[in-house]
Amino acid sequence: MRILSVVGARPQFVKLAPIARAMAGRADHLIAHTGQHYDHNMSDAFFADLGIPHPDFNLGVGSGKHGAQTGAMLTGLEEIIEDTRPDWVLVYGDTNSTLAAAVAAVKLHVRVAHLEAGLRSFNRRMPEEHNRVLTDHAADLLLAPTQVAMDHLATEGLAERSVLVGDVMTDVLFKTRDEVAGTPLALAAAVEPGGYYVATIHRPDNTDDPDRLRAILDGLAKVAKPVVLLAHPRLRALADKHGIELAAGSVVVSDPVGYPQLVNAVAHAAGVITDSGGLQKEAFLLRVPCTTLRPETEWVETVDLGWNVLVTDDFPALPGIVERPRPAATDAAPYGTGTAAEAVVETLLSRLPR
Repeated sequence: MRILSVVGARPQFVKLAPIARAMAGRADHLIAHTGQHYDHNMSDAFFADLGIPHPDFNLGVGSGKHGAQTGAMLTGLEEIIEDTRPDWVLVYGDTNSTLAAAVAAVKLHVRVAHLEAGLRSFNRRMPEEHNRVLTDHAADLLLAPTQVAMDHLATEGLAERSVLVGDVMTDVLFKTRDEVAGTPLALAAAVEPGGYYVATIHRPDNTDDPDRLRAILDGLAKVAKPVVLLAHPRLRALADKHGIELAAGSVVVSDPVGYPQLVNAVAHAAGVITDSGGLQKEAFLLRVPCTTLRPETEWVETVDLGWNVLVTDDFPALPGIVERPRPAATDAAPYGTGTAAEAVVETLLSRLPR
Protein backbone atom coordinates (compact mmCIF):
# COMPACT_ATOMS: atom_id res chain seq x y z
CA MET A 1 0.00 0.00 0.00
CA ARG A 2 1.24 3.50 -0.85
CA ILE A 3 0.43 6.37 1.51
CA LEU A 4 1.23 10.01 0.78
CA SER A 5 1.54 12.26 3.84
CA VAL A 6 1.06 15.97 3.16
CA VAL A 7 2.45 18.42 5.73
CA GLY A 8 3.41 22.06 5.69
CA ALA A 9 3.39 23.63 9.16
CA ARG A 10 5.20 23.13 12.44
CA PRO A 11 2.48 21.17 14.34
CA GLN A 12 2.13 18.83 11.39
CA PHE A 13 5.82 17.94 11.44
CA VAL A 14 5.38 16.90 15.06
CA LYS A 15 2.43 14.67 14.15
CA LEU A 16 4.31 13.20 11.19
CA ALA A 17 7.21 11.93 13.33
CA PRO A 18 5.42 9.05 15.11
CA ILE A 19 3.40 8.22 11.98
CA ALA A 20 6.59 7.88 9.93
CA ARG A 21 8.08 5.57 12.57
CA ALA A 22 4.95 3.44 12.74
CA MET A 23 4.77 3.27 8.93
CA ALA A 24 8.40 2.16 8.44
CA GLY A 25 8.63 -1.22 6.70
CA ARG A 26 4.85 -1.61 6.52
CA ALA A 27 3.87 0.64 3.63
CA ASP A 28 5.38 2.69 0.82
CA HIS A 29 5.26 6.01 2.67
CA LEU A 30 5.90 9.21 0.73
CA ILE A 31 6.08 12.70 2.24
CA ALA A 32 5.10 15.93 0.50
CA HIS A 33 6.09 19.18 2.24
CA THR A 34 4.17 22.18 0.91
CA GLY A 35 6.64 24.67 2.36
CA GLN A 36 3.90 26.59 4.17
CA HIS A 37 6.42 27.13 7.00
CA TYR A 38 9.69 28.01 5.35
CA ASP A 39 11.85 29.40 8.18
CA HIS A 40 14.61 26.93 9.16
CA ASN A 41 13.49 26.72 12.80
CA MET A 42 9.89 26.25 11.67
CA SER A 43 10.61 23.53 9.10
CA ASP A 44 13.98 21.95 8.29
CA ALA A 45 15.15 21.81 11.89
CA PHE A 46 12.01 19.94 12.89
CA PHE A 47 12.71 17.15 10.43
CA ALA A 48 16.22 16.78 11.85
CA ASP A 49 15.20 17.11 15.51
CA LEU A 50 12.37 14.60 15.24
CA GLY A 51 14.15 12.09 13.00
CA ILE A 52 11.60 12.44 10.20
CA PRO A 53 12.66 11.14 6.76
CA HIS A 54 13.56 13.86 4.29
CA PRO A 55 10.47 14.84 2.25
CA ASP A 56 10.15 13.21 -1.15
CA PHE A 57 8.59 16.43 -2.48
CA ASN A 58 8.92 20.05 -1.37
CA LEU A 59 6.71 22.63 -3.06
CA GLY A 60 8.36 25.60 -1.34
CA VAL A 61 5.13 27.60 -1.45
CA GLY A 62 5.96 29.90 1.46
CA SER A 63 3.77 32.61 2.92
CA GLY A 64 0.99 34.53 1.19
CA LYS A 65 -2.72 35.26 1.14
CA HIS A 66 -4.97 32.27 1.76
CA GLY A 67 -6.23 32.05 -1.81
CA ALA A 68 -2.84 32.36 -3.47
CA GLN A 69 -1.16 30.02 -1.02
CA THR A 70 -3.87 27.35 -1.21
CA GLY A 71 -4.04 27.62 -4.99
CA ALA A 72 -0.30 27.14 -5.38
CA MET A 73 -0.43 24.09 -3.11
CA LEU A 74 -3.40 22.66 -5.00
CA THR A 75 -1.55 22.94 -8.30
CA GLY A 76 1.61 21.29 -6.98
CA LEU A 77 -0.14 18.55 -5.01
CA GLU A 78 -2.37 17.58 -7.91
CA GLU A 79 0.72 16.83 -9.97
CA ILE A 80 2.34 14.85 -7.14
CA ILE A 81 -0.80 12.75 -6.59
CA GLU A 82 -1.14 12.05 -10.32
CA ASP A 83 2.51 10.97 -10.52
CA THR A 84 2.59 8.81 -7.37
CA ARG A 85 -0.94 7.30 -7.41
CA PRO A 86 -1.21 6.72 -3.65
CA ASP A 87 -3.87 4.52 -2.08
CA TRP A 88 -4.33 7.10 0.68
CA VAL A 89 -3.53 10.78 1.02
CA LEU A 90 -3.04 11.42 4.74
CA VAL A 91 -3.53 15.01 5.91
CA TYR A 92 -2.58 16.31 9.32
CA GLY A 93 -4.83 19.01 10.69
CA ASP A 94 -6.36 22.36 9.92
CA THR A 95 -3.95 24.27 7.70
CA ASN A 96 -4.18 25.40 4.09
CA SER A 97 -1.88 22.47 3.26
CA THR A 98 -4.52 20.06 4.57
CA LEU A 99 -7.38 21.64 2.63
CA ALA A 100 -5.38 21.83 -0.60
CA ALA A 101 -4.33 18.18 -0.34
CA ALA A 102 -7.89 17.05 0.41
CA VAL A 103 -9.34 18.93 -2.57
CA ALA A 104 -6.61 17.73 -4.93
CA ALA A 105 -7.07 14.11 -3.85
CA VAL A 106 -10.86 13.92 -3.95
CA LYS A 107 -10.94 15.50 -7.41
CA LEU A 108 -8.60 12.72 -8.57
CA HIS A 109 -10.70 10.04 -6.79
CA VAL A 110 -7.90 9.21 -4.34
CA ARG A 111 -8.99 8.43 -0.80
CA VAL A 112 -8.28 10.98 1.92
CA ALA A 113 -7.68 10.25 5.62
CA HIS A 114 -7.82 13.23 7.99
CA LEU A 115 -5.72 13.01 11.11
CA GLU A 116 -7.02 15.14 14.00
CA ALA A 117 -10.52 15.06 12.53
CA GLY A 118 -13.52 16.40 14.42
CA LEU A 119 -11.88 19.30 16.23
CA ARG A 120 -14.13 22.34 16.39
CA SER A 121 -13.70 25.82 17.84
CA PHE A 122 -17.10 26.98 16.50
CA ASN A 123 -15.39 30.27 15.66
CA ARG A 124 -15.93 30.93 11.98
CA ARG A 125 -13.47 33.85 12.02
CA MET A 126 -10.66 31.31 12.28
CA PRO A 127 -9.32 30.16 8.89
CA GLU A 128 -8.45 26.85 10.53
CA GLU A 129 -12.10 26.21 11.36
CA HIS A 130 -13.11 26.38 7.71
CA ASN A 131 -10.20 24.14 6.71
CA ARG A 132 -11.02 21.43 9.24
CA VAL A 133 -14.76 21.37 8.55
CA LEU A 134 -14.34 21.28 4.77
CA THR A 135 -11.68 18.57 5.02
CA ASP A 136 -13.77 16.41 7.35
CA HIS A 137 -16.70 16.49 4.95
CA ALA A 138 -14.49 15.70 1.94
CA ALA A 139 -12.45 12.92 3.55
CA ASP A 140 -13.13 9.19 3.32
CA LEU A 141 -11.69 8.36 6.75
CA LEU A 142 -11.79 10.56 9.85
CA LEU A 143 -9.13 9.76 12.47
CA ALA A 144 -10.34 11.47 15.65
CA PRO A 145 -8.07 12.27 18.60
CA THR A 146 -10.73 12.43 21.34
CA GLN A 147 -14.24 11.33 22.19
CA VAL A 148 -15.34 14.97 22.00
CA ALA A 149 -14.11 15.05 18.38
CA MET A 150 -16.00 11.81 17.66
CA ASP A 151 -19.16 13.41 19.07
CA HIS A 152 -18.74 16.45 16.80
CA LEU A 153 -18.38 14.20 13.75
CA ALA A 154 -21.47 12.21 14.72
CA THR A 155 -23.47 15.42 15.09
CA GLU A 156 -22.45 16.33 11.52
CA GLY A 157 -23.55 12.94 10.15
CA LEU A 158 -20.01 11.59 9.74
CA ALA A 159 -20.01 8.80 12.36
CA GLU A 160 -19.68 5.96 9.83
CA ARG A 161 -16.39 7.39 8.51
CA SER A 162 -14.94 8.10 11.98
CA VAL A 163 -12.47 6.11 14.08
CA LEU A 164 -11.17 7.08 17.53
CA VAL A 165 -7.38 6.63 17.42
CA GLY A 166 -6.10 9.04 20.09
CA ASP A 167 -3.77 11.98 19.62
CA VAL A 168 -0.44 11.35 17.88
CA MET A 169 1.03 14.48 19.46
CA THR A 170 0.80 12.65 22.77
CA ASP A 171 3.03 9.93 21.30
CA VAL A 172 5.80 12.28 20.25
CA LEU A 173 5.51 14.54 23.29
CA PHE A 174 6.04 11.69 25.75
CA LYS A 175 8.99 10.36 23.72
CA THR A 176 10.58 13.80 23.46
CA ARG A 177 9.95 14.61 27.13
CA ASP A 178 11.92 11.52 28.14
CA GLU A 179 14.73 12.25 25.69
CA VAL A 180 15.31 15.84 26.86
CA ALA A 181 14.99 15.18 30.58
CA GLY A 182 18.00 16.73 32.32
CA THR A 183 19.22 18.78 29.36
CA PRO A 184 19.93 22.53 29.75
CA LEU A 185 17.37 25.11 28.68
CA ALA A 186 17.99 26.69 25.26
CA LEU A 187 16.32 30.09 25.53
CA ALA A 188 17.35 33.66 24.81
CA ALA A 189 16.96 34.59 28.48
CA ALA A 190 18.99 33.46 31.48
CA VAL A 191 16.12 31.87 33.41
CA GLU A 192 15.83 29.23 36.09
CA PRO A 193 13.39 26.28 36.09
CA GLY A 194 10.04 27.46 37.39
CA GLY A 195 11.13 31.09 37.14
CA TYR A 196 9.66 32.07 33.75
CA TYR A 197 6.71 31.69 31.37
CA VAL A 198 6.74 30.55 27.74
CA ALA A 199 4.58 32.60 25.35
CA THR A 200 3.58 32.39 21.69
CA ILE A 201 1.26 34.72 19.75
CA HIS A 202 0.49 34.05 16.11
CA ARG A 203 -3.24 34.04 15.30
CA PRO A 204 -4.43 36.88 13.04
CA ASP A 205 -7.15 37.87 15.50
CA ASN A 206 -4.39 38.70 18.01
CA THR A 207 -1.67 40.04 15.72
CA ASP A 208 -3.36 41.98 12.92
CA ASP A 209 -5.17 44.54 15.08
CA PRO A 210 -2.43 46.80 16.51
CA ASP A 211 -4.55 47.86 19.49
CA ARG A 212 -5.26 44.26 20.47
CA LEU A 213 -1.65 43.17 20.03
CA ARG A 214 -0.46 46.16 22.06
CA ALA A 215 -2.95 45.33 24.84
CA ILE A 216 -1.75 41.72 24.99
CA LEU A 217 1.88 42.77 25.19
CA ASP A 218 1.11 45.41 27.83
CA GLY A 219 -0.50 42.69 29.95
CA LEU A 220 2.43 40.32 29.48
CA ALA A 221 4.89 43.10 30.34
CA LYS A 222 3.42 43.31 33.85
CA VAL A 223 3.71 39.60 34.72
CA ALA A 224 5.98 39.15 37.74
CA LYS A 225 8.34 36.60 36.13
CA PRO A 226 10.10 36.80 32.75
CA VAL A 227 7.86 35.96 29.80
CA VAL A 228 9.95 34.33 27.05
CA LEU A 229 8.09 35.20 23.84
CA LEU A 230 8.99 32.79 21.01
CA ALA A 231 8.36 35.23 18.18
CA HIS A 232 7.33 33.82 14.80
CA PRO A 233 8.74 35.86 11.86
CA ARG A 234 5.20 37.01 10.99
CA LEU A 235 4.71 38.42 14.51
CA ARG A 236 7.99 40.33 14.30
CA ALA A 237 7.02 41.77 10.92
CA LEU A 238 3.60 42.89 12.13
CA ALA A 239 5.01 44.40 15.31
CA ASP A 240 7.48 46.38 13.19
CA LYS A 241 4.66 47.47 10.89
CA HIS A 242 2.53 48.62 13.83
CA GLY A 243 5.46 50.31 15.59
CA ILE A 244 5.12 48.00 18.60
CA GLU A 245 8.12 47.00 20.71
CA LEU A 246 7.86 43.30 21.58
CA ALA A 247 10.53 43.36 24.28
CA ALA A 248 9.09 45.50 27.06
CA GLY A 249 8.75 44.99 30.80
CA SER A 250 8.85 41.28 31.59
CA VAL A 251 8.79 40.19 27.94
CA VAL A 252 12.01 38.70 26.58
CA VAL A 253 11.97 37.98 22.84
CA SER A 254 13.44 34.75 21.48
CA ASP A 255 13.45 33.09 18.07
CA PRO A 256 11.26 30.00 17.74
CA VAL A 257 13.07 26.91 18.99
CA GLY A 258 13.15 23.32 17.82
CA TYR A 259 10.57 20.94 19.17
CA PRO A 260 12.82 19.21 21.73
CA GLN A 261 13.91 22.60 23.05
CA LEU A 262 10.28 23.74 23.20
CA VAL A 263 9.22 20.68 25.16
CA ASN A 264 12.11 21.20 27.57
CA ALA A 265 11.26 24.90 27.97
CA VAL A 266 7.58 24.21 28.65
CA ALA A 267 8.30 21.34 31.02
CA HIS A 268 10.37 23.66 33.24
CA ALA A 269 8.16 26.75 32.93
CA ALA A 270 5.86 28.20 35.57
CA GLY A 271 3.21 28.36 32.86
CA VAL A 272 2.40 28.85 29.19
CA ILE A 273 0.68 31.84 27.54
CA THR A 274 -0.42 31.15 23.97
CA ASP A 275 -3.02 31.25 21.24
CA SER A 276 -1.75 28.00 19.76
CA GLY A 277 -3.97 24.93 19.85
CA GLY A 278 -1.11 22.44 20.02
CA LEU A 279 0.78 24.23 22.77
CA GLN A 280 -2.30 24.29 25.02
CA LYS A 281 -2.48 20.52 24.81
CA GLU A 282 1.27 20.02 25.24
CA ALA A 283 1.19 22.16 28.38
CA PHE A 284 -1.59 19.97 29.78
CA LEU A 285 0.27 16.76 28.95
CA LEU A 286 3.32 18.15 30.77
CA ARG A 287 1.04 19.33 33.60
CA VAL A 288 1.99 22.99 33.18
CA PRO A 289 -0.77 25.62 33.63
CA CYS A 290 -1.80 27.38 30.42
CA THR A 291 -3.42 30.73 29.69
CA THR A 292 -4.98 30.84 26.23
CA LEU A 293 -5.47 34.17 24.48
CA ARG A 294 -8.65 33.13 22.70
CA PRO A 295 -12.38 33.07 23.49
CA GLU A 296 -12.59 29.33 22.70
CA THR A 297 -10.49 26.18 22.38
CA GLU A 298 -10.69 22.95 20.44
CA TRP A 299 -9.12 21.19 23.41
CA VAL A 300 -11.99 21.67 25.85
CA GLU A 301 -10.66 18.93 28.13
CA THR A 302 -7.78 21.19 29.20
CA VAL A 303 -10.30 23.76 30.45
CA ASP A 304 -12.67 21.24 32.00
CA LEU A 305 -9.82 19.73 34.00
CA GLY A 306 -8.69 23.16 35.26
CA TRP A 307 -5.32 23.37 33.51
CA ASN A 308 -6.26 26.00 30.94
CA VAL A 309 -7.96 29.40 31.29
CA LEU A 310 -9.31 31.28 28.28
CA VAL A 311 -8.87 35.07 28.02
CA THR A 312 -11.02 36.83 25.44
CA ASP A 313 -10.03 40.47 25.85
CA ASP A 314 -9.40 41.26 29.52
CA PHE A 315 -5.69 41.68 28.92
CA PRO A 316 -5.02 44.11 31.80
CA ALA A 317 -5.96 41.19 34.08
CA LEU A 318 -3.37 38.90 32.51
CA PRO A 319 -0.82 39.09 35.35
CA GLY A 320 -3.31 37.81 37.91
CA ILE A 321 -4.64 35.12 35.57
CA VAL A 322 -1.19 33.90 34.55
CA GLU A 323 0.06 33.83 38.15
CA ARG A 324 -2.95 31.88 39.50
CA PRO A 325 -2.38 28.84 41.76
CA ARG A 326 -1.73 25.48 40.13
CA PRO A 327 -4.84 23.35 39.56
CA ALA A 328 -5.57 20.09 41.29
CA ALA A 329 -3.46 17.16 40.11
CA THR A 330 -5.09 14.76 37.66
CA ASP A 331 -4.23 11.47 35.99
CA ALA A 332 -6.87 11.97 33.26
CA ALA A 333 -5.71 10.91 29.79
CA PRO A 334 -8.22 12.34 27.28
CA TYR A 335 -5.59 12.38 24.54
CA GLY A 336 -4.48 8.77 24.87
CA THR A 337 -1.43 7.12 26.35
CA GLY A 338 1.08 7.39 23.51
CA THR A 339 -0.05 4.68 21.06
CA ALA A 340 -2.12 6.73 18.61
CA ALA A 341 0.29 6.47 15.66
CA GLU A 342 0.15 2.68 15.75
CA ALA A 343 -3.67 2.87 15.75
CA VAL A 344 -3.60 5.24 12.75
CA VAL A 345 -1.35 2.97 10.68
CA GLU A 346 -3.30 -0.16 11.61
CA THR A 347 -6.52 1.54 10.53
CA LEU A 348 -5.09 2.66 7.19
CA LEU A 349 -3.53 -0.74 6.42
CA SER A 350 -6.70 -2.59 7.34
CA ARG A 351 -8.69 -0.68 4.72
CA LEU A 352 -7.44 -2.17 1.50
CA PRO A 353 -7.62 -0.22 -1.77
CA ARG A 354 -10.82 -0.49 -3.73
